[in-house]
Amino acid sequence: MKFRPRPPDEPEINLIPFIDVLLVILIFLMLTTTYSKFTELQVTLPTANADASRDRPKEIVVAVAADGRYAVNKQPLDARSVEAVASALRAVAAQDSVLIISADASAPVQAVVTVMDAARREGLTQITFAAKTGASP
Repeated sequence: MKFRPRPPDEPEINLIPFIDVLLVILIFLMLTTTYSKFTELQVTLPTANADASRDRPKEIVVAVAADGRYAVNKQPLDARSVEAVASALRAVAAQDSVLIISADASAPVQAVVTVMDAARREGLTQITFAAKTGASP
């Protein structure tokens, strides 16, 4: 008598315990995760200890008010567009000028980005920000 060899059993992977473990981990992560609202972040702007400001002929000071108005070297601008700020910078800019952005603490970020975009259009690459002196906010 000739016996045929029995075919080996195919190993079977049981996925049910794997899925159970993943569900337990998912439930654990859902219960322990805290969700924060980024729109409610309280941001305190930095302060710097610096010498008293000096008048230099190559400095251009752009002030940004809390409501988004601009003043270039203490001359207020009527418009709030990038083109208006760029033309005001073009009128006062000299070669190797340093642009100082003095923004109010509650000024919109878009207003500061508008000044930076206008400076880029006019080729002003040296940009700095004014900050309060002292450690108290």
